[in-house]
Amino acid sequence: MQVSVEATEGLERKITVAIPAEQIDTEVNSRISSSAKKIRLDGFRPGKVPRKVVKQRFGDSIRAEVLSELANQSFQKAVMQEELRPVGQPSIVPTKNLEGQDFEFVATFEVYPEVELADCAAIEVETLKSEIKDDDVQGMIDKLLDQQATWETVERVAANGDQLNIDFAGTKDGEAFEGGSAEGTDLELGSKRMIEGFEAGLEGAKAGEEVVLNLNFPDDYHAEDLKGAAVVFTVTVNTVSEKKLPEMDAEFFAKFDVEGGLDDFKSNVKDNMTRQLADAVERHTKQQVMDGLYENNKVDLPAAMIAEEVVALRQQSLAQFGAAAENFDMSLLPDTLFEEQARKRVALGVILSQAVEHFEVKPDREKLIAFVDDLAASYDDPEEVKKHYMGDESRMQQVQLMLVEKTVVEKVLEVAQVTEKVSSYDDVVQTSQAGAN
Repeated sequence: MQVSVEATEGLERKITVAIPAEQIDTEVNSRISSSAKKIRLDGFRPGKVPRKVVKQRFGDSIRAEVLSELANQSFQKAVMQEELRPVGQPSIVPTKNLEGQDFEFVATFEVYPEVELADCAAIEVETLKSEIKDDDVQGMIDKLLDQQATWETVERVAANGDQLNIDFAGTKDGEAFEGGSAEGTDLELGSKRMIEGFEAGLEGAKAGEEVVLNLNFPDDYHAEDLKGAAVVFTVTVNTVSEKKLPEMDAEFFAKFDVEGGLDDFKSNVKDNMTRQLADAVERHTKQQVMDGLYENNKVDLPAAMIAEEVVALRQQSLAQFGAAAENFDMSLLPDTLFEEQARKRVALGVILSQAVEHFEVKPDREKLIAFVDDLAASYDDPEEVKKHYMGDESRMQQVQLMLVEKTVVEKVLEVAQVTEKVSSYDDVVQTSQAGAN
């Protein structure tokens, strides 16, 4: 097998491979003989079809099959011989294909990028520091109470924070517009679900009243025909309900798996907040490190890897729609919507791979088990969670990747320019969530 390699543009490579005619003929003849024993043709007994007949009838298809297999095998041998790391499927184009002569083809493909990790001392990382105060705990308890609240119908005018059941119909220039009407819908005043002025305009209304609202859609509204448009909503208030918070008693505590009184509940809430805070700080730090690695290491990326990542990101987006994804208009999820994120994820994958080599990060079973212990600690039944991970090789591979990334982050922090910012609990959690989005 003769091989020559040509570097074209960027990461693209072309390999020209020649396969000896003798190798091809030997394999073709072997398959013709084998087929003659199996093929059934009218006028011939089973297994007695002459090789000449088999070759006349099936020789071309057998040769095409042999060439396809030999080309793929030769390509794999060629890239190993030349120490190349191909990405995606190659484009294989025959350049010489005459029976009795050497078969020659050109395979065009991209190779995995090579990158030398830039000095991590240039990376700037801002870590967050916070402590959980009594007001933070009370704020979380207030949120939990609000989540468990019920609504009770009242006979009074509506106020901010009440829930109204309403029918409404919207018109623009006297004509109804799409999405502007509904019946029997619940609306909490102050939730900012509706356009500005809608909810405030219903304060002071009572059940049975009809309210006419003259409003304007915002200039940046998503529907082009409604941007800045003047509209009229006719709203009928069916009921007015006020929020009733639950009692902080044993029944309420039990919903959060707490046995005991108020002090035990507060302690449980603070423990959960402490874990959430630690996770938020770690996520924020990791995001800072990843951003720094991405910005300080420029990588040529194979189009095939980006295209593959775009497909994966689109599938993740579709999964959010559940069963409705089957009827989703795919034109709303074009490649361009995911390309920037795909490019960053692919680049970070390449950079992290190099960072693992640079920092000599190696698999460590003891650290892996300790890492699984930490993951399981926040669950009600840690042992069951550990079994869940340890009993599934694919899950353990995912955990191994998480541990590798965590180790790389720690190594970068040892040399990076790290500053610390003191923040409130809410700010840390919100900052972490914003970074994740």
